[in-house]
Amino acid sequence: MCLDTHCHLDADEFGHDRDAVIHRAAQSGVNGVLLPAVRAKDHLSVKNLTHQAAQLMPASCYTLGIHPIFTPEAKESDLEVLRHSVIEALDDPRFVGIGEIGLDYFLPDLDANHQAFFFEKQLDLAEEFNLPVILHVRRSQDAILKALKPRKIIGGIAHAFNGSFQQAEHFIKLNFVVGFGGAMTFPRALQIRRLAKDLPFESIVLETDAPDIPPAWLAKQVSHRNEPAELPQISSILAEIRSTSISQTQTICANNALRVIPRWATLLAQLPLSKD
Repeated sequence: MCLDTHCHLDADEFGHDRDAVIHRAAQSGVNGVLLPAVRAKDHLSVKNLTHQAAQLMPASCYTLGIHPIFTPEAKESDLEVLRHSVIEALDDPRFVGIGEIGLDYFLPDLDANHQAFFFEKQLDLAEEFNLPVILHVRRSQDAILKALKPRKIIGGIAHAFNGSFQQAEHFIKLNFVVGFGGAMTFPRALQIRRLAKDLPFESIVLETDAPDIPPAWLAKQVSHRNEPAELPQISSILAEIRSTSISQTQTICANNALRVIPRWATLLAQLPLSKD
């Protein structure tokens, strides 16, 4: 089982060849992608695209949320739109959580207080409906951990993790797994590779973050757009780092994702798919 736990198939970069991108991913052996929404108004488009992708990748699913990078354009009324969308989506087995949400302390123009307001309100939503969260944690791990610790969030994924070993351990104690993708494929990414090697294997998931964070073999190309079809080769790098087989690596990482995202596990149990 090969699962891409973070893929923005709805991104404009895929606008001209989205069907071909989905086909290539399925042909490469990807069984499903998790498509996180980034704006409240994206509910129907993300849902419909997920169901489209599921025709070739049956394990595909989606989450709903407001990404911190999109908070400058977000209004408080968007939170009510999001809440109604979540309630409506609860009847859809492919809806599995809240995300992509979090804090971004890398981009200097983002207002920290404005981000925090939307993040906290979306954590409220996750608690209310007992849903896991897909976290954006760029240079904000400590602030996010501080927000999580007093709450009863059931867990989720710390996407594109690039923090310290100690920070990763704190996420793991809160029933989160950490996502590794294209950044791990660069030989000079020593910190990320150390994390990928030394963290408990049951705490790691695979992702592409397509169309972003291209792996090393795409970075020097004129068009270095990332795709979910790159995930099997990304998984081979993790297998090399962990001294395991590619199939074992994919299976362990898939099982890790299903453990922290219960609705995804329920969806998989209803599908005629091999769990190996």
